[in-house]
Amino acid sequence: MKRRVFVTGFAGLLAAPRAAEAQPAGKVPRIGFLSDSRQPWDEGFRQGLRELGYVAGHNITIEYRYGEGKFERLPGLAAELVRLNVDLVVAGGTQATSSAKQATGVIPIVMGVSADPVGNGFVASLARPGGNITGLTSLSPDLSGKRLALLKEIVPRLSRVSVLWNSVNPDNASQLREAEAAANALGVQLLPIGVRSSNEFDKAFSVINNARADVLYTLGDSLFANNRKRIVDFAAKNQLASMFSTRQAVEAGGLVSYGTDFVDLFRRAAIYVDKILKGAKPADLPIEQPTKFELVINLKTAKALGLTILPSLLLRADQVIE
Repeated sequence: MKRRVFVTGFAGLLAAPRAAEAQPAGKVPRIGFLSDSRQPWDEGFRQGLRELGYVAGHNITIEYRYGEGKFERLPGLAAELVRLNVDLVVAGGTQATSSAKQATGVIPIVMGVSADPVGNGFVASLARPGGNITGLTSLSPDLSGKRLALLKEIVPRLSRVSVLWNSVNPDNASQLREAEAAANALGVQLLPIGVRSSNEFDKAFSVINNARADVLYTLGDSLFANNRKRIVDFAAKNQLASMFSTRQAVEAGGLVSYGTDFVDLFRRAAIYVDKILKGAKPADLPIEQPTKFELVINLKTAKALGLTILPSLLLRADQVIE
Protein backbone atom coordinates (compact mmCIF):
# COMPACT_ATOMS: atom_id res chain seq x y z
CA MET A 1 0.00 0.00 0.00
CA LYS A 2 1.28 3.44 -0.75
CA ARG A 3 -0.16 6.68 0.48
CA ARG A 4 0.11 10.27 -0.63
CA VAL A 5 -1.67 12.85 1.49
CA PHE A 6 -1.90 16.61 1.23
CA VAL A 7 -3.26 18.78 4.00
CA THR A 8 -4.20 22.45 3.82
CA GLY A 9 -5.18 24.12 7.07
CA PHE A 10 -7.76 26.74 7.92
CA ALA A 11 -5.21 29.14 9.40
CA GLY A 12 -7.71 31.49 10.98
CA LEU A 13 -9.65 28.81 12.79
CA LEU A 14 -6.59 26.85 13.82
CA ALA A 15 -5.27 29.91 15.57
CA ALA A 16 -7.77 29.37 18.39
CA PRO A 17 -6.20 29.33 21.89
CA ARG A 18 -6.01 26.11 23.89
CA ALA A 19 -9.18 25.06 25.70
CA ALA A 20 -7.38 24.33 28.94
CA GLU A 21 -6.35 28.00 29.12
CA ALA A 22 -9.85 29.41 28.59
CA GLN A 23 -12.38 27.33 30.57
CA PRO A 24 -13.85 29.20 33.56
CA ALA A 25 -13.05 27.59 36.90
CA GLY A 26 -15.67 25.00 37.79
CA LYS A 27 -17.47 25.28 34.46
CA VAL A 28 -17.61 22.07 32.45
CA PRO A 29 -19.40 22.64 29.13
CA ARG A 30 -21.88 20.03 27.99
CA ILE A 31 -22.29 19.50 24.26
CA GLY A 32 -24.60 17.25 22.30
CA PHE A 33 -23.51 15.10 19.35
CA LEU A 34 -26.40 14.13 17.09
CA SER A 35 -26.12 11.73 14.16
CA ASP A 36 -28.25 9.10 12.48
CA SER A 37 -25.52 6.47 12.92
CA ARG A 38 -22.00 5.88 14.22
CA GLN A 39 -19.33 6.49 11.56
CA PRO A 40 -15.51 6.28 11.41
CA TRP A 41 -15.28 10.06 11.13
CA ASP A 42 -16.82 10.55 14.57
CA GLU A 43 -13.32 9.87 15.88
CA GLY A 44 -12.12 12.86 13.88
CA PHE A 45 -14.27 15.08 16.10
CA ARG A 46 -12.86 13.53 19.27
CA GLN A 47 -9.36 13.95 17.88
CA GLY A 48 -10.03 17.62 17.20
CA LEU A 49 -11.21 18.15 20.76
CA ARG A 50 -8.09 16.48 22.15
CA GLU A 51 -5.88 18.68 19.99
CA LEU A 52 -7.58 21.72 21.52
CA GLY A 53 -7.05 20.50 25.07
CA TYR A 54 -10.49 19.05 25.80
CA VAL A 55 -10.70 15.79 27.76
CA ALA A 56 -14.12 14.13 27.91
CA GLY A 57 -15.24 13.68 31.50
CA HIS A 58 -12.69 16.23 32.72
CA ASN A 59 -13.21 19.63 31.11
CA ILE A 60 -16.02 18.76 28.71
CA THR A 61 -19.07 16.47 28.69
CA ILE A 62 -20.37 14.98 25.43
CA GLU A 63 -23.91 13.66 25.16
CA TYR A 64 -24.01 11.30 22.16
CA ARG A 65 -27.34 10.59 20.52
CA TYR A 66 -27.49 8.23 17.52
CA GLY A 67 -30.52 7.31 15.44
CA GLU A 68 -29.05 3.85 14.74
CA GLY A 69 -29.72 4.29 11.02
CA LYS A 70 -33.27 5.56 11.46
CA PHE A 71 -33.74 9.16 10.35
CA GLU A 72 -37.18 9.31 11.97
CA ARG A 73 -35.57 9.05 15.41
CA LEU A 74 -33.52 12.23 14.99
CA PRO A 75 -36.21 14.83 15.87
CA GLY A 76 -36.88 13.13 19.22
CA LEU A 77 -33.17 12.82 19.98
CA ALA A 78 -32.62 16.49 19.09
CA ALA A 79 -35.45 17.49 21.44
CA GLU A 80 -33.86 15.36 24.15
CA LEU A 81 -30.58 17.26 23.82
CA VAL A 82 -32.45 20.56 24.05
CA ARG A 83 -34.14 19.38 27.25
CA LEU A 84 -30.68 18.59 28.65
CA ASN A 85 -29.85 22.27 28.06
CA VAL A 86 -26.59 21.47 26.27
CA ASP A 87 -24.31 24.40 25.46
CA LEU A 88 -24.30 23.49 21.77
CA VAL A 89 -25.15 20.67 19.38
CA VAL A 90 -22.80 19.09 16.85
CA ALA A 91 -24.87 17.70 13.98
CA GLY A 92 -23.41 14.84 11.96
CA GLY A 93 -25.16 15.26 8.63
CA THR A 94 -27.98 17.04 6.86
CA GLN A 95 -30.82 15.15 8.55
CA ALA A 96 -29.27 15.69 11.98
CA THR A 97 -28.83 19.41 11.25
CA SER A 98 -32.44 19.71 10.10
CA SER A 99 -33.70 17.99 13.26
CA ALA A 100 -31.53 20.17 15.50
CA LYS A 101 -32.73 23.30 13.69
CA GLN A 102 -36.34 22.30 14.25
CA ALA A 103 -35.65 21.63 17.93
CA THR A 104 -33.99 24.96 18.76
CA GLY A 105 -33.40 28.39 17.34
CA VAL A 106 -31.31 29.44 20.34
CA ILE A 107 -28.73 26.76 21.16
CA PRO A 108 -25.73 26.98 18.78
CA ILE A 109 -25.52 24.19 16.18
CA VAL A 110 -22.26 23.15 14.52
CA MET A 111 -22.63 21.17 11.30
CA GLY A 112 -20.02 18.44 11.05
CA VAL A 113 -20.99 18.12 7.40
CA SER A 114 -23.74 19.31 5.06
CA ALA A 115 -23.54 19.24 1.27
CA ASP A 116 -25.75 22.28 0.69
CA PRO A 117 -26.43 24.28 3.88
CA VAL A 118 -27.73 27.30 1.95
CA GLY A 119 -30.01 25.27 -0.33
CA ASN A 120 -31.33 23.32 2.65
CA GLY A 121 -32.21 26.55 4.43
CA PHE A 122 -29.83 26.11 7.35
CA VAL A 123 -27.87 29.33 6.77
CA ALA A 124 -28.34 32.57 4.84
CA SER A 125 -24.95 32.30 3.12
CA LEU A 126 -21.60 30.59 3.55
CA ALA A 127 -19.87 33.88 4.42
CA ARG A 128 -22.55 35.12 6.80
CA PRO A 129 -24.58 32.21 8.19
CA GLY A 130 -26.88 34.25 10.41
CA GLY A 131 -28.98 32.50 13.03
CA ASN A 132 -27.64 29.79 15.33
CA ILE A 133 -26.03 27.44 12.80
CA THR A 134 -22.49 27.31 11.43
CA GLY A 135 -19.92 24.61 10.61
CA LEU A 136 -18.70 22.84 7.52
CA THR A 137 -19.95 21.87 4.09
CA SER A 138 -18.74 18.81 2.19
CA LEU A 139 -19.35 20.29 -1.28
CA SER A 140 -20.61 16.84 -2.29
CA PRO A 141 -22.79 17.95 -5.24
CA ASP A 142 -19.81 19.54 -6.99
CA LEU A 143 -17.87 16.28 -6.88
CA SER A 144 -20.24 14.11 -8.95
CA GLY A 145 -18.82 15.30 -12.27
CA LYS A 146 -15.27 14.59 -11.17
CA ARG A 147 -16.23 11.08 -10.09
CA LEU A 148 -17.84 10.32 -13.44
CA ALA A 149 -14.79 11.70 -15.26
CA LEU A 150 -12.58 9.39 -13.19
CA LEU A 151 -14.79 6.44 -14.09
CA LYS A 152 -14.44 7.37 -17.74
CA GLU A 153 -10.65 7.17 -17.34
CA ILE A 154 -10.85 3.77 -15.68
CA VAL A 155 -13.51 2.33 -18.01
CA PRO A 156 -12.87 4.10 -21.36
CA ARG A 157 -15.91 2.51 -23.04
CA LEU A 158 -18.19 3.61 -20.22
CA SER A 159 -21.74 4.17 -21.44
CA ARG A 160 -24.21 3.15 -18.68
CA VAL A 161 -23.87 3.90 -14.96
CA SER A 162 -26.23 2.60 -12.29
CA VAL A 163 -26.56 5.12 -9.45
CA LEU A 164 -27.64 4.14 -5.95
CA TRP A 165 -29.25 7.11 -4.22
CA ASN A 166 -31.41 7.73 -1.16
CA SER A 167 -34.52 9.67 -2.15
CA VAL A 168 -35.21 10.81 1.43
CA ASN A 169 -31.82 12.51 1.63
CA PRO A 170 -31.99 16.04 0.15
CA ASP A 171 -28.22 16.02 -0.36
CA ASN A 172 -28.56 12.95 -2.59
CA ALA A 173 -31.13 14.73 -4.74
CA SER A 174 -28.70 17.59 -5.42
CA GLN A 175 -25.84 15.13 -6.02
CA LEU A 176 -27.98 13.26 -8.53
CA ARG A 177 -28.86 16.44 -10.43
CA GLU A 178 -25.17 17.32 -10.62
CA ALA A 179 -24.33 13.80 -11.81
CA GLU A 180 -26.99 13.93 -14.52
CA ALA A 181 -25.59 17.20 -15.87
CA ALA A 182 -22.06 15.77 -15.88
CA ALA A 183 -23.24 12.54 -17.51
CA ASN A 184 -24.81 14.46 -20.37
CA ALA A 185 -21.54 16.30 -20.97
CA LEU A 186 -19.61 13.02 -20.97
CA GLY A 187 -22.11 11.17 -23.16
CA VAL A 188 -22.91 8.70 -20.39
CA GLN A 189 -26.37 7.39 -19.47
CA LEU A 190 -27.30 7.36 -15.78
CA LEU A 191 -29.70 4.80 -14.36
CA PRO A 192 -30.81 6.07 -10.91
CA ILE A 193 -32.04 3.42 -8.47
CA GLY A 194 -33.60 4.75 -5.25
CA VAL A 195 -33.02 2.96 -1.94
CA ARG A 196 -34.60 4.30 1.24
CA SER A 197 -33.90 1.49 3.71
CA SER A 198 -31.77 -1.62 4.09
CA ASN A 199 -34.81 -3.72 3.16
CA GLU A 200 -34.74 -2.34 -0.39
CA PHE A 201 -31.22 -3.41 -1.39
CA ASP A 202 -32.13 -6.80 -2.84
CA LYS A 203 -34.71 -5.23 -5.13
CA ALA A 204 -32.22 -2.51 -6.13
CA PHE A 205 -29.55 -5.09 -6.91
CA SER A 206 -31.97 -6.96 -9.13
CA VAL A 207 -32.73 -3.76 -11.06
CA ILE A 208 -29.01 -3.09 -11.47
CA ASN A 209 -28.40 -6.56 -12.84
CA ASN A 210 -31.21 -6.18 -15.34
CA ALA A 211 -29.90 -2.76 -16.42
CA ARG A 212 -26.58 -4.28 -17.55
CA ALA A 213 -24.67 -1.17 -16.58
CA ASP A 214 -20.89 -0.89 -16.79
CA VAL A 215 -20.43 0.71 -13.38
CA LEU A 216 -22.14 1.09 -10.01
CA TYR A 217 -21.89 4.59 -8.56
CA THR A 218 -23.05 4.94 -4.94
CA LEU A 219 -23.85 8.43 -3.70
CA GLY A 220 -22.77 9.60 -0.26
CA ASP A 221 -25.31 8.65 2.39
CA SER A 222 -25.18 7.05 5.84
CA LEU A 223 -27.52 4.26 4.69
CA PHE A 224 -24.94 3.25 2.11
CA ALA A 225 -22.06 3.76 4.54
CA ASN A 226 -23.75 1.38 6.99
CA ASN A 227 -24.23 -1.17 4.19
CA ARG A 228 -20.94 -0.59 2.35
CA LYS A 229 -19.79 -4.22 2.64
CA ARG A 230 -23.09 -5.44 1.20
CA ILE A 231 -22.76 -3.09 -1.77
CA VAL A 232 -19.09 -3.93 -2.33
CA ASP A 233 -19.81 -7.68 -2.26
CA PHE A 234 -22.62 -7.27 -4.78
CA ALA A 235 -20.37 -5.32 -7.15
CA ALA A 236 -17.60 -7.93 -6.87
CA LYS A 237 -19.96 -10.85 -7.41
CA ASN A 238 -21.38 -9.23 -10.55
CA GLN A 239 -18.06 -7.95 -11.93
CA LEU A 240 -19.07 -4.30 -11.65
CA ALA A 241 -16.60 -1.47 -11.32
CA SER A 242 -17.70 0.67 -8.38
CA MET A 243 -17.34 4.32 -7.36
CA PHE A 244 -17.89 5.59 -3.83
CA SER A 245 -17.64 8.90 -1.99
CA THR A 246 -15.53 7.68 0.95
CA ARG A 247 -12.36 5.63 1.34
CA GLN A 248 -13.92 3.13 3.77
CA ALA A 249 -15.84 1.44 0.92
CA VAL A 250 -12.64 1.02 -1.10
CA GLU A 251 -10.83 -0.38 1.91
CA ALA A 252 -13.69 -2.90 2.10
CA GLY A 253 -13.08 -3.96 -1.53
CA GLY A 254 -14.70 -1.29 -3.70
CA LEU A 255 -12.79 -0.10 -6.77
CA VAL A 256 -12.41 3.64 -6.31
CA SER A 257 -13.53 6.58 -4.19
CA TYR A 258 -13.12 10.30 -4.59
CA GLY A 259 -14.41 12.82 -2.15
CA THR A 260 -14.10 14.93 0.96
CA ASP A 261 -12.04 13.63 3.86
CA PHE A 262 -14.85 13.43 6.42
CA VAL A 263 -12.49 12.65 9.29
CA ASP A 264 -10.79 15.97 8.58
CA LEU A 265 -14.12 17.81 8.42
CA PHE A 266 -15.24 16.50 11.79
CA ARG A 267 -11.85 17.27 13.30
CA ARG A 268 -12.34 20.87 12.17
CA ALA A 269 -15.85 20.92 13.66
CA ALA A 270 -14.14 20.80 17.05
CA ILE A 271 -12.55 24.19 16.25
CA TYR A 272 -16.02 25.72 15.88
CA VAL A 273 -17.05 24.17 19.20
CA ASP A 274 -14.01 25.70 20.87
CA LYS A 275 -14.69 29.15 19.43
CA ILE A 276 -18.38 29.11 20.40
CA LEU A 277 -17.63 27.93 23.94
CA LYS A 278 -15.27 30.91 24.21
CA GLY A 279 -17.99 33.35 23.23
CA ALA A 280 -18.13 33.48 19.43
CA LYS A 281 -21.58 33.61 17.83
CA PRO A 282 -22.47 31.04 15.12
CA ALA A 283 -23.91 33.85 12.97
CA ASP A 284 -20.45 35.42 12.76
CA LEU A 285 -18.47 32.26 11.91
CA PRO A 286 -18.34 31.61 8.14
CA ILE A 287 -19.10 28.12 6.81
CA GLU A 288 -15.84 26.43 5.86
CA GLN A 289 -15.42 24.40 2.70
CA PRO A 290 -13.10 21.39 2.53
CA THR A 291 -9.57 21.76 1.25
CA LYS A 292 -8.69 18.08 1.48
CA PHE A 293 -10.06 15.58 -1.04
CA GLU A 294 -9.02 11.96 -1.37
CA LEU A 295 -8.67 9.69 -4.38
CA VAL A 296 -8.36 6.06 -3.25
CA ILE A 297 -7.93 3.16 -5.68
CA ASN A 298 -8.06 -0.56 -4.89
CA LEU A 299 -5.61 -2.11 -7.37
CA LYS A 300 -6.45 -5.61 -6.18
CA THR A 301 -10.10 -5.06 -7.09
CA ALA A 302 -9.12 -3.56 -10.47
CA LYS A 303 -7.11 -6.69 -11.31
CA ALA A 304 -10.02 -8.92 -10.29
CA LEU A 305 -12.24 -6.95 -12.68
CA GLY A 306 -9.68 -7.15 -15.49
CA LEU A 307 -9.17 -3.39 -15.49
CA THR A 308 -5.86 -1.67 -16.12
CA ILE A 309 -5.36 1.54 -14.15
CA LEU A 310 -3.14 4.01 -15.99
CA PRO A 311 0.09 4.92 -14.16
CA SER A 312 -0.82 8.60 -14.45
CA LEU A 313 -4.02 7.96 -12.48
CA LEU A 314 -2.19 5.92 -9.84
CA LEU A 315 0.23 8.82 -9.36
CA ARG A 316 -2.71 11.14 -8.66
CA ALA A 317 -4.13 8.82 -6.01
CA ASP A 318 -3.76 9.63 -2.33
CA GLN A 319 -3.86 5.94 -1.51
CA VAL A 320 -3.44 2.82 -3.63
CA ILE A 321 -4.45 -0.49 -2.08
CA GLU A 322 -2.40 -3.31 -3.61
